[in-house]
Amino acid sequence: MAAVAQVPSLSPSPVTASGLAAPSPAAALPVAATPAGGVAPPLPPPTAAPGPPVPAALPGPFPGGRVVRLHPVILASIVDSFERRNEGAARVIGTLLGTVDKLSVEVTNCFSVPHNESEDEVAVDMEFAKNMYELHKKVSPSEIILGWYATGHDITEHSVLIHEYYSREAHNPIHLTVDTSLQNGRMSIKAYVSAPMGVPGKTMGVMFTPLTVKYVYYDTERIGVDLIMKTCLSPSRVIGLSSDLQQVGAASARIQDTLSTVLQYAEDVLSGKVAADNTVGRFLMDLINQVPKISPEDFETMLNSNINDLLMVTYLANLTQSQIALNEKLLSL
Repeated sequence: MAAVAQVPSLSPSPVTASGLAAPSPAAALPVAATPAGGVAPPLPPPTAAPGPPVPAALPGPFPGGRVVRLHPVILASIVDSFERRNEGAARVIGTLLGTVDKLSVEVTNCFSVPHNESEDEVAVDMEFAKNMYELHKKVSPSEIILGWYATGHDITEHSVLIHEYYSREAHNPIHLTVDTSLQNGRMSIKAYVSAPMGVPGKTMGVMFTPLTVKYVYYDTERIGVDLIMKTCLSPSRVIGLSSDLQQVGAASARIQDTLSTVLQYAEDVLSGKVAADNTVGRFLMDLINQVPKISPEDFETMLNSNINDLLMVTYLANLTQSQIALNEKLLSL
């Protein structure tokens, strides 16, 4: 493994990494951490690392009320890296990328980082992490390092050492844990942020405080999530992709069911079976006002025109594809 940083748990020697700022001497000392407000044994105050300043990902201290917004692609990537882990590896770690606003931290991407762990030491391929982040910046310049993730249900003593490295890449980084062992019958996902505690100028400890995790998704991600959820209803856990026409039919059926529910609610309110709710009434009024007023004849004409345009574009695309394939066959003769 190229450019690794080894941390002997009982040796006071400093930790170095090729191409990155050298860690503080505290990384070589045995420390332990407990989540959810637990306190780690005393940790010496870290020294300033040389090198250019790194832009802060999170303002510290972490303001109360802020949440970690997690996209489904993050969980899929973490589970995939865990399934592809090296033989004998107990867990996998990686870097979290995303954006920060005033109210939340949104994790939109991640990548795994090779590492080795034993009872006495932990080795992390820091050069690999640096190169991967440089490549990600070329594709998504707005994404910054937010912290790191690890599989498992608990925070270990090695997590404190790895967290110290990410503290130099992002101020007040997030630590995300994903329980891939399903100890409680479900995948527990938790996020933490560390805070130093102790007497200033004396020995210092580290405390991991849990954060609120919320799941968000883009419209394109929702399609994949819905498809994955359908596999729960299949005995073979395998399901194929539906055609565009089937998706339109399913969406129309959902809209029809929703309209039936709204109509039933309105009839119950008018008959006195259900008490009227002003909030629901205002919402329905806004929804109705957003529907354009158009006659059925004009709507049918517009729909047929759009369908004809779509069919023409599809025909031209297929014709172009056939011409390109025929040209390739002629050139190969």
